[in-house]
Amino acid sequence: MSDKDVMSGGWRPASPMQPDKTFRFRVSADELVDRITPSSDVFVLAHFGIPRIERETWRLHLSGLIERPCALSFQDLLKFRKHEIEAFIKCAGFPHNEKIATRNASNAVWAGASLLEVMDSVGLNPEATFLWLYAPDRGSYAEWSAESYVKDVPVERVKMGDVLLAYELNGEQLSAEHGFPVRLFVPGFYGTNSVKWLCHIRAATQRATGVFVSELYNDPVVREDGTPTAAAVPVWEVPPEALIVYPAANSVVPCGRLRVSGWSWGTTEIDFVEVSTDGGISWRRTSVERRHQMSWQRFEAEVELTEGEAILSARATNLKGVTQPDQHARNAVHVIRVTAS
Repeated sequence: MSDKDVMSGGWRPASPMQPDKTFRFRVSADELVDRITPSSDVFVLAHFGIPRIERETWRLHLSGLIERPCALSFQDLLKFRKHEIEAFIKCAGFPHNEKIATRNASNAVWAGASLLEVMDSVGLNPEATFLWLYAPDRGSYAEWSAESYVKDVPVERVKMGDVLLAYELNGEQLSAEHGFPVRLFVPGFYGTNSVKWLCHIRAATQRATGVFVSELYNDPVVREDGTPTAAAVPVWEVPPEALIVYPAANSVVPCGRLRVSGWSWGTTEIDFVEVSTDGGISWRRTSVERRHQMSWQRFEAEVELTEGEAILSARATNLKGVTQPDQHARNAVHVIRVTAS
């Protein structure tokens, strides 16, 4: 297949959409007590629905600024060394509203071929700065529509070596909902960038075009006083965040000493988590477990509760000294209410 054929749409496999509308699945992250999230509990957001692709007819087309354009079969991909990484994945939430915290997150083991090794094998041009990522899902999402899902990833991020062409989740074949037969997985980037049902990669010198690059998933740059500027940044790296798992929101707990625990995560490793029992008036600092690869990190704190309602909060600070904001952000501080009795 020529580069011209690839760009004309020849990369698209037969992929009926079932369902052919927005598909969401989530287990509330504050219910995920296990370090490794079962594959069946990893959240899913498919803007247009779920394309159904046969592995035997699937191809990964590589084009653009490379020396040897080609189309790899699934068996071709298996010839590359398999890499595994334990990593969190975080949903960015509403693509057009950066002030809403949805808190959809999971932590799992992803496995597949290194994207860097695959691109090296076809001779990536040094002038390429972005890889455009195409999936065949198509249709409408809210007020937007597109003929395919297109995102991009900086070549500099790919050169870190841990970006995967993933075909396994927790040691099992990907399900259709999670991107069968192959999806991208970018550790530390929001889930929207880990393109499911990946069928085409194009190397280029500029960012991709399309609704999910130019219109959605871009956050405004704000001044120190909080007012927005005309600039925007792509929703790529995940800022620090902490989530209380125990106790559960609106539960009744004993008076006295209480163990508060949960998960924290971010592109940059979390340094510590602070817990508050008075709605953020005062904070108690607690340590977190060290990160394994790009996993989420458990935190635990002992607090004292007197009888009555308590407002529990948790906030994370990463190794760069960045702390999550109190409110109006994708990673706003997690707040729950419990009753001590």
